[in-house]
Amino acid sequence: MFFLLIHPVQVNKRNNLITRSASSAAHQKVCVVGGGPAGFYTAQHLLKACQDVQVDIYERLPVPFGLVRFGVAPDHPEVKNVISTFTQTAHHARCCYYGNVNVGTDVSVEELREAYHAVVLSYGAEGNRSMGVPGEDLEGVYPAKDFVGWYNGLPSNRELNPGLDCETAVILGQGNVALDVARILLSPIDELKKTDITQRSLDALAQSQVRRVLIVGRRGPLQIAGTIKELREMVNLPDTKPEMVASEFEGMAEALKVIPRPRKRLTELMLKTAVDPPAEKERQRRQAASRSWGLRFLRSPLEVLAGPDGARVAGIRLAVNRLEGTGDGSVAVPTGEVETMDCGLVITSIGYKSLPIDPAVPFDPRKAIVPNSLGRVQQAAGLYCSGWLKTGPVGVIATTMNNSFDTAHSVVEDLTSGCLDATSAKPGSTGIGPLLDKRGVKPVSFSDWEKINQEERRRGAAQGKPREKLLDVEEMLKTART
Repeated sequence: MFFLLIHPVQVNKRNNLITRSASSAAHQKVCVVGGGPAGFYTAQHLLKACQDVQVDIYERLPVPFGLVRFGVAPDHPEVKNVISTFTQTAHHARCCYYGNVNVGTDVSVEELREAYHAVVLSYGAEGNRSMGVPGEDLEGVYPAKDFVGWYNGLPSNRELNPGLDCETAVILGQGNVALDVARILLSPIDELKKTDITQRSLDALAQSQVRRVLIVGRRGPLQIAGTIKELREMVNLPDTKPEMVASEFEGMAEALKVIPRPRKRLTELMLKTAVDPPAEKERQRRQAASRSWGLRFLRSPLEVLAGPDGARVAGIRLAVNRLEGTGDGSVAVPTGEVETMDCGLVITSIGYKSLPIDPAVPFDPRKAIVPNSLGRVQQAAGLYCSGWLKTGPVGVIATTMNNSFDTAHSVVEDLTSGCLDATSAKPGSTGIGPLLDKRGVKPVSFSDWEKINQEERRRGAAQGKPREKLLDVEEMLKTART
């Protein structure tokens, strides 16, 4: 989580918070809860659009950047380039970062609302959607969010220790996260060694027995949620071959005539991979491959099946579906037919969900969002939301950017129009600091984070990697305070 505060500062060494003289403080104080993309983009737009605002970012972990650090695949370093923009925002004279502050536990949202003119909740989606089928709690079944957190160094997932001693893995879901997981499971270790994947997961993947990955979706090829970049990476993945079912693509060539261009290019790539005879060079490459991957369509999970010990996954029973309707609005309907896939690993990539952090904040448990209008939380003046907490887990980082800019615009509009009383003095961080100090909470500043960053880069360089992430919060805090 992140809070954002803006004004000239003096550092209070005792509690690591910021104090400001009345003459230098910005008049309007806004805090952002959550230090991921939504939080930083919200802060960035506030700072740019309003010259008299002070923004504080509060983050639950000592380290910033949220899903950019813990969700983006380690072999996609170019996607992490946004960190440089976020760092510029954190260095802004009217912006402060407070890591290691758990809003809802260390400080309440109501206390923040007392201290700030506006509070923006941008803490993302930390929960997992459940399949709701028997057997999903068996050993060897993992939410994709946890599996991704494991190889990306999320502290809460560092002890996951997934069982990779099986030949076949099944991934439920066909979005980009599912394709990322499949690619990491099958990538050559020498390629992964060049990334910031954690050494612990790299060692486990080096010993992995997984040779076949099936990526299963409840609808058809025209509804696959992944994008062409990620699918092309699977098609070109070294030492792998596609394992597709050509009959699942019947009628697709005719559909190409009417579908939009991005979907058309994606479908053409699937058709070429599944149906067209490969060129000689590609045929030889596939023949020599030791691993395989495949897409399976029109299948929904009914039950995860246990092996003889009754504890470990050994297969999954799937309903065979048909589609009603067309395009993105089509609905998967069970045909009554059932099939079983043998596997020793199941990863569910069926979506993240936001969780409530404070009973004072309205929350829709069915949609797993904070009810809002253009980012304005319903029936709570001065309270806003951005990112996945606002919309649900949709889109890519650019989607979150636009979503967050829209919320920031709502905040600025309300401050300037008089919808929010910005004339009354608010203490901002100087009011929150003593509360945290009294409760034994020691925030981590952005300069403290830069010590962690430097240490991670040092450890990575020793192994020929961009960085080796610290996995333990206590070690992060010790490094930050050295």
